[in-house]
Amino acid sequence: MNRKVYRYINRGLFERDKVTFKLMMATKILIKAGQLTSADVGLLLKAGGGIDDRNNPFASWMAQKIWLNLKALSKHKFGNDHSMFFKELPDRINRNEQVWKKWVDEAEPENIPVPDYEEKINSDQNIGHFIHLCLVRSIREDRTILACQ
Repeated sequence: MNRKVYRYINRGLFERDKVTFKLMMATKILIKAGQLTSADVGLLLKAGGGIDDRNNPFASWMAQKIWLNLKALSKHKFGNDHSMFFKELPDRINRNEQVWKKWVDEAEPENIPVPDYEEKINSDQNIGHFIHLCLVRSIREDRTILACQ
């Protein structure tokens, strides 16, 4: 049924809207399968929009909005097993600041291995790609649609 609905709707969409529709379908399927929660999708959409933290230790190279996104990501519990995947993210960025700065400044960070987390992301077969997408969205919002493909 999912395939038929997808093909029917996808035919009538503009090319620029197809990636968004694919993302919507994929997240809905993962929620129904119990691998994601609606809070996970909310994090992807809103990131750090509701957080107020003015203590950005990386203010010299990281915008406040990105810092708030990373704080939200580090406090979020992914999936139904409620694992805090990025719990140590601010500490890891602090310990390895130059590597993270280089990754953030890359032209295509979605195609470059994530410092300190690449193996952990790849080891999660169910939602590893979604977790990677959330990280890319938090740090480089402009690359989110490209990371979805």
